[in-house]
Amino acid sequence: MTTSYNCTSEEQRAEGLEHAQRAINEKKCIVMPTDTVYGIAADAFSPQAVTMLLVSKGRGRHMPPPVLIPRLNALDGLATEVSEDARKLADSFWPGGLTLIFHAQPSLDWDLGDTRGTVALRMPDDEVALELLNRTGPLAVSSANRTGQPAAQTAAEARTQLAESVEVYLEGGFRPLVGTDSVPSTIVDATASPLRVVRDGAISLERLREVVPGVLGLGETESAAAPAEPEPAAAEPSEPAAGLAEPVEAPGATEAPVSGETRAE
Repeated sequence: MTTSYNCTSEEQRAEGLEHAQRAINEKKCIVMPTDTVYGIAADAFSPQAVTMLLVSKGRGRHMPPPVLIPRLNALDGLATEVSEDARKLADSFWPGGLTLIFHAQPSLDWDLGDTRGTVALRMPDDEVALELLNRTGPLAVSSANRTGQPAAQTAAEARTQLAESVEVYLEGGFRPLVGTDSVPSTIVDATASPLRVVRDGAISLERLREVVPGVLGLGETESAAAPAEPEPAAAEPSEPAAGLAEPVEAPGATEAPVSGETRAE
């Protein structure tokens, strides 16, 4: 039987988190708030639970869900070949609205869908979400809506779309803020160098480049994102400037293929 809990009430929050933990252990789906939108969550290590999540959304295995983690040090247990630049972004923007795609640890016994050996990880900046994640461990989480419909910004909105396919709804109020549109996390492909944005979202490219200047924006090629060469020093007035060529317009940026599927949160 589906149950909703008002997590703005301390008593209901405790009851709701306990029920949600039981539901996750029983391979059922729950809805939880995050710092971006509401998510439908399931045990990341249960193929049965992940399948239920995808079916609830009306989504196929070709769009595997991201995995939310409770703490930064969980990164190395789930991902491999984590570059220094990727670690800088995680250190700077976790918890927060940044999802990073990595090569998954090959020893992990899970099936998130057609991931091509990758996993998309994020640590949300939300007290209810982190408390639940600390109880359950990593969760497969996708936006709490039917595929093609708007992302839910309250648990009540999620329930109108997902209904009885979810065991527990944790209502934490409007996300991200009342009167604002839903904002998904920014997704960065960290499986190759340079890192590349594959979905724009809560963390702007400008903020990413403050930490890792070489991050490629959505649709950018490496040459398009490279910093311009410094102009030569001005020649003395009595001498002609040497070695200056006519400026050439840069070619248009083209979309390049990325490693790993682009996940929808």
